[in-house]
Amino acid sequence: MDKIRILLLDDHALFREGLSRWLESEPNVEMAAGCAQLSEAMEALRKKPIDLVLLDYDLGRERGLEFIVGARKLGFKGKVLMVTAGMSDAESVEALRLGVSGIFLKHSPPALLAQAIRQIMAGDTWLDQGSIKALVEVAKHPERSTQSRPYTGREKQVLHGVFEGLTNKEIGAHLNISESSVKAALQQLFQKTGVRTRSQLVRIALEEGMGRRK
Repeated sequence: MDKIRILLLDDHALFREGLSRWLESEPNVEMAAGCAQLSEAMEALRKKPIDLVLLDYDLGRERGLEFIVGARKLGFKGKVLMVTAGMSDAESVEALRLGVSGIFLKHSPPALLAQAIRQIMAGDTWLDQGSIKALVEVAKHPERSTQSRPYTGREKQVLHGVFEGLTNKEIGAHLNISESSVKAALQQLFQKTGVRTRSQLVRIALEEGMGRRK
């Protein structure tokens, strides 16, 4: 059986190093890269063949979903498993919409992670009970998903910057994030809202009540 080449993206050094050592002890697993930031992970994708990315949702100033958007732009065809301390229902649904193969909670036993990895590499999906519940709610009430537009905190900040007429560079400087992170958030906003231009995003911002902010 070919080794599963894994990239781990997590900003907590202790967790990243501990999980990397444990994964290396697993049969048929190769730790191809351990990264703390999106830029490092993107560079690793350019240089090495990766079969599976273990991706934390909260990367400090960055968000894991930004990686998914960037990785697909690079042509990454591998699997992505979110390994997270927790995500909201809206964040879980959005991750699944972006094509992740599963959501695994960090407090779960390591042996369960090995099972999740092999299940995903076999073409299946791995979901915790909270994620299943979120999907059920969306299936029962699809109109809620459209009406509420479950933006992440970063997307709301970028949307507000668009409303204020700022450029991507200015939004990035204001939020202390990279311009590529702003572009990733914008792409997610375009996908969620179904619009194609910044002026249409301004209309969305008005509908969300941003015009009432001081």
